[in-house]
Amino acid sequence: MLIREAQSGDERAIHGLIQALAEYERAPDEVINTPEQLRIDLFEDKICDALVVTTDNDLVVGFALYYTSYSTWKGRCLYLEDFYVLPEYRRGGIGGRLFQQVVSIAKERGVKRMDWQVLEWNEPALEFYKKHEAILDPEWVNGRLFF
Repeated sequence: MLIREAQSGDERAIHGLIQALAEYERAPDEVINTPEQLRIDLFEDKICDALVVTTDNDLVVGFALYYTSYSTWKGRCLYLEDFYVLPEYRRGGIGGRLFQQVVSIAKERGVKRMDWQVLEWNEPALEFYKKHEAILDPEWVNGRLFF
């Protein structure tokens, strides 16, 4: 399998993976984003970036979507918004390679911190991040407004 930067034309596959992730996270009706908006955000306005995992026949089976965030204490940070590999393509180390590729990008960009969220009940993900020596901080509560 190959990890590469997402390119125009990948937005439908990425959107399908986003929907699969939302179903896994028990919130399939929460996805209101569209492939068209993803294309604009990724390739026209460039407000975020993505990596994709492809098979030998160029089927997109995983992705990581991230963007630059900012900490008043630390400065530039990288926020990993979503990270997902289809279940049937896991266990071969591709998730670890994809995660490490995002970590490498964070280091190349010279950010001071990389952040993401994981649901407290998602044991496989929690174990994955622990294996990669992540700090899982129970101290902070997430705040959110919807518009």
